[in-house]
Amino acid sequence: MAQVNPLSNPKGVKLVCELCQHPAHIQCKGCKLTYYCDVEHQRADWASIHEKICHLLIPLRTPVPFFTSAEERSHSIAQLIQRKKHLIEITTKEAQKLLYEGRHADVIPAATHSLSLVIDVHGLASVELVPVYLLLAEANIGLGQLTLAEEYLSQAYWTVLKSTDCSNSIRSKLHRNLGLLYAAKGEFDESLRHLANDVYFASTVWGTDNIHTSGGYFHMANIFFRQNKMDVADSLYSEVTDIWHTHLKRLVDGQMRASMRSAPGWFEDSSHESLDENEEAEALQIISAICDIREQAPRTQPAKTVKVLYTLTMLYFLTMDFQKARESSRKLLQAIQQIPEDNALEDISALLKSIESKLAAK
Repeated sequence: MAQVNPLSNPKGVKLVCELCQHPAHIQCKGCKLTYYCDVEHQRADWASIHEKICHLLIPLRTPVPFFTSAEERSHSIAQLIQRKKHLIEITTKEAQKLLYEGRHADVIPAATHSLSLVIDVHGLASVELVPVYLLLAEANIGLGQLTLAEEYLSQAYWTVLKSTDCSNSIRSKLHRNLGLLYAAKGEFDESLRHLANDVYFASTVWGTDNIHTSGGYFHMANIFFRQNKMDVADSLYSEVTDIWHTHLKRLVDGQMRASMRSAPGWFEDSSHESLDENEEAEALQIISAICDIREQAPRTQPAKTVKVLYTLTMLYFLTMDFQKARESSRKLLQAIQQIPEDNALEDISALLKSIESKLAAK
């Protein structure tokens, strides 16, 4: 982390904390353009996002030089907007990743950075604000700060209502967050209504059996699980597992083929599909949770346990966490012994060999 640099505030210059907007007394020694009210807020910002964007803030916060021509000024403004858009992308992606990892407190600084940049670039009424409001809402739900979460969701809801060009993917995310809010408040019927809307809007964009739709099914399953409606919950958990299993199997098969083509005598093929960081984090959150539920269930269902363990093993393989892939594969081998015959045994064996070869190569 950038070291603490105490300030003696120059006369006439009002310095405010990056996180709380209170008077600042500490300066980041990296960019020398970011200020904090205390060390705790500096550490929180660093852990969340500042470490990744410290150097990127310098051209944004350095005073613009005087230009002699309108063309130079226009070029400078266009460059500044592009830099801000780049930072919006970085801060939003990082906030989403932290959210999937369950680091709710760390989400707030990254999402707050994103919010201020979006307002600066797109304005206070733009639909581009909605994804950031939703990140802040979900983080506050995770922190148990439901009143604050409700405020962000209200802002998101009214922005969507007033917008004429809001995509169904954003509407899906809005209803998912409303579903999570009502679930946290114990209002399960209202939660399920919003989660059903989430699935509907997601389906219009990606289809009913897509990984981007599966999150709605997963959260609905959690509601039924909490209501002790185990048959419905079990069916939805199976649906989510099937969706991710199919998707990850396609990626693993593609990677296996690419590995074969990169061997002597083959042309290397790097065009195979892969997961992005946020998809990885969401998959790990969902599949790990279902795996825990399957393994801890009082009534064992070997075939379903094998399916989710196989899915989890593929996920670890694709994210190159080969040690965890090996641990998961050992559980998979134990579970598969309880099934008389499994058509996927050959594919599983090939995956396990590949995992072991990756570990041996380290």
